[in-house]
Amino acid sequence: MDSIRLSPAILFLSVSLTLSLPVQGDQNDPRLDSLFEALAETTRPEFLAEIENRIWNLWYQHPDPEAQAMLKVGEQLMNAGYYRDALRVFSTLIDQQPEFAEAWNRRATLHYLIGDLSASIEDVNRTLALEPRHFGALSGLGLVYLQQENYIKAREAFEKLLMVHPHSPAARRNLETVLEALRARFI
Repeated sequence: MDSIRLSPAILFLSVSLTLSLPVQGDQNDPRLDSLFEALAETTRPEFLAEIENRIWNLWYQHPDPEAQAMLKVGEQLMNAGYYRDALRVFSTLIDQQPEFAEAWNRRATLHYLIGDLSASIEDVNRTLALEPRHFGALSGLGLVYLQQENYIKAREAFEKLLMVHPHSPAARRNLETVLEALRARFI
C-alpha cells in the first residue's frame, strides 16, 4: 500500500480542523498564513470549501465585541433587504474600526447590491489594502468590472484572485467568461 505524504500546510489544516477556533480574529490573525498555504496546495473540493470557511470565519471575527455585533447586525439587515439601514450600520462600523477589512468588504457588497458600483470598487480597494489576499473582495471586484463590461480590469481581478486561490472553480469560470468576452470583442 502506498503511503500518503501530506504537506505541512495540509497537515496543519487537518490538525486544526479538530480544534475549535476562538472567537477573536480578523485579517491580522496569524493562522491565516497557514490556511492560505493550504488553500494554494490542495485541489480537493471538500478541503477547499473547509479552508475557505475557516478563512471567512477569521475575517468575520473582530476582537471588539461591539464591532463584531455591528457587523452581524449589518449583515442581517443587508440580507433582509434593509439596505439603507445596513449601509448606516456598516458606515458607522467603518468609522469606528477603519482597519477592519471585513467591514469594508461587506459594505462593498452592499454597494454592489444597490447598484453603486463606483462605491463598491472604492470599498473593495480599501478591503484589499488591508487584506490583499481577500479572495471574496477580488471576486467581487471582478464581478463589478464584468458588469461594467470592463473586461481588461475584470481579467486582472480574476487573475489576482487565482494567484491567491489557485484552485477556485468559480474564479476559473469567471476568468474564462471574461476571456471569451475579450475574444468576441477583438474578433
